[in-house]
Amino acid sequence: MSDAQTDDHPNVRVPRYTRRLPDKILAVFHQACDQQDFEVAARLLTVLEMMLTHKPADADRRRGVGSLVMAHERLWDLRHPAVEEY
Repeated sequence: MSDAQTDDHPNVRVPRYTRRLPDKILAVFHQACDQQDFEVAARLLTVLEMMLTHKPADADRRRGVGSLVMAHERLWDLRHPAVEEY
């Protein structure tokens, strides 16, 4: 039996993936940032940007672009920590 079917209803398909791929990439980006792996984080943003720019404009893409901008800002802030002056 396929893992996309239920035991009670073998002809009923259950979606295997509940989150969009760009959302998963963004989650892994944040994990890379949390682990201070900035090179991996930057490469994930490149992949995410490529995915969003090759997709026709719609509401999901606009939301994705906003998330992409915030992710770039997070990475920049982590790579350039603010220096406090006294």
